[in-house]
Amino acid sequence: MRAEEPAYLIVGLVRKPHGIRGELFVESLTNHPGDVFVPGVVLRPGDASGRAPDPDRPPLEVLSARPFRDGWLLCFAGIEDRGSADRLRGQDLLIERSRLPPLAEGEVFHHQLPGMQVYTVAGAHVGEVQRFYDLRSTELLEVRTERGTVLVPFHEHLIREVDVAGGRIVIDPPEGLLDQ
Repeated sequence: MRAEEPAYLIVGLVRKPHGIRGELFVESLTNHPGDVFVPGVVLRPGDASGRAPDPDRPPLEVLSARPFRDGWLLCFAGIEDRGSADRLRGQDLLIERSRLPPLAEGEVFHHQLPGMQVYTVAGAHVGEVQRFYDLRSTELLEVRTERGTVLVPFHEHLIREVDVAGGRIVIDPPEGLLDQ
């Protein structure tokens, strides 16, 4: 059985203050930062689990946003100095799922992948997705099989189908990928 869709999704990680006027350097954890890091959007600092808003921290309204190096520089209402900004260091930033634009055809949210069953194009059951890794150089699925764990690149030349509603991923693995 698939888990219920979360009400909030992580879209960024506050890395550090930038300057002395409350600006923050944020690592984007979304493929569509231009839809999230814009003035007027309200983000919520995450709780310790990163899956829900921290009830002890107020919402953060984006006042300004601009791309910078490998991330974004954001200013939030009420964060006006380096000390206030530094208290957000290491904080996950969440957005209400309903505030995101619909996914394009073929796109999935990373949180939807764990728990899905993986099959080959020949119909053989491979195992169950345990985790999704979004590394700088590639994206990987950690799949638990009967013989252990394998890492499967999440690339279009390997992934033939992702059926979120059916909880199923079909892969066309090259020879040796699934060998342990």
